[in-house]
Amino acid sequence: MKLRSYLLIPTAFLLINCGAYYNQPTGIERAIIGEPTPATNVLTGLPKPVKPVVVGVYKFRDQTGQYKASENGSNFSTAVTQGATSVLIKALEDSNWFIPIERENIGNLLQERNLIRSTREEYTQGDKPTAPQITPLLYAGVLLEGGIISYDSNIITGGFGARYFGTGGSIKYRQDRITIYLRLVSTANGQILKSVYISKTILSQAIDQSLFKYVNFKRLLEVETGYTTNEPVQMAVTEAIEKAVATLIIEGIKKDIWQANASKEALNAMIADYDQENKEANNTAIYARELKDRRTRFAMELSGGATLMDGDYPSASLQPMARGALKYLITPSLSLSASANVLKLANKGYLNAGYATLDLNAEWMLLPKDRFSPYVFAGGGFGFNKNVENTHLKVQFGAGLEYMVSDNIGIKVYGEQNVNFSDNIDYLERGVRDDYYYRFGLGLTYYFPNRK
Repeated sequence: MKLRSYLLIPTAFLLINCGAYYNQPTGIERAIIGEPTPATNVLTGLPKPVKPVVVGVYKFRDQTGQYKASENGSNFSTAVTQGATSVLIKALEDSNWFIPIERENIGNLLQERNLIRSTREEYTQGDKPTAPQITPLLYAGVLLEGGIISYDSNIITGGFGARYFGTGGSIKYRQDRITIYLRLVSTANGQILKSVYISKTILSQAIDQSLFKYVNFKRLLEVETGYTTNEPVQMAVTEAIEKAVATLIIEGIKKDIWQANASKEALNAMIADYDQENKEANNTAIYARELKDRRTRFAMELSGGATLMDGDYPSASLQPMARGALKYLITPSLSLSASANVLKLANKGYLNAGYATLDLNAEWMLLPKDRFSPYVFAGGGFGFNKNVENTHLKVQFGAGLEYMVSDNIGIKVYGEQNVNFSDNIDYLERGVRDDYYYRFGLGLTYYFPNRK
């Protein structure tokens, strides 16, 4: 029974999380046609051109000069493929928008054409005084330049693990990022017609489970299992290049560099989708942070929580409090908040008092365009009991976190310290220090939509 319980956790873990674990190769596999990427369907699904463009690609290679990371000794294998030119030519061909011509190894092509000419001249018969002319080479109307300009390793790393009495497991992940630039150059005047920039993340994951237990006297059981998955770098490069070609085609349609053989409605729909994607990209920072102005100028807040007294009596206890506030955003980061608060303060066996306060705070949002942002605040206030007596001035300061669950609603948690200019908050004046109390809250903020 003990052995079954020890094996239950890793077995359940593998059944739930490790789909790839049960698809491990157990034999020799045959060569297959290369897999498409998510960008392949986008590229091949574009409308066809009125007339394909003859394009030349001299080189599109790795410009990072980066080698693969190695824990043991030197590694002279490059981090990304050195054959990106071939990948780009294949993407141009698949798009049906371009007629790629050979330029990467133009020397080999010219040498072979010279051999053809000399061979024809040698075998020309007397009745044919001149050898037949070889077909002239196509020339490119545009050139494609650029390359893989960045390969950033370990931009995000992390994981989780746990072990209990020799039984446990762990999950680790790592994310890299590859970046390419592609530009379109006119051979007529050398003008750069368009330049695009595409990035693609590369994910690696490792999952392992282990068991190390004495199941009986001098009987040790050891079990280890797990697997690692690494997104192929070549597939990431291919997807980025195909996305770059598709983007270049759409940008060319927008700038009237070339024309598509499609209806105006279809083109407008395609361009609208592209503009929306471009807008989202412009509002997205690294680590997939979507940046936009989420918080409008006016807002209302309701929150509740607890207070904790720090006065002259011992044994302070948590008591309820409620808060309502109106906010005005001066800038996306800075706002003013006017609030009314009701709260109770208590010490076991000594104090049980109720108060109301009117507070005015300045709040500073650290990440105003993020969905999740910390903030700090500080201000002053005026407090009084239920009989509008024992009045006192105070200052308060604190910090919190806010998460926007929608375009208009935010959830926040916060904590603050209230420093009162009175030693009579607990109705006992003792010592030289004034009475303090702390507030901890959870609330909702509603941001009123802007008028259009």
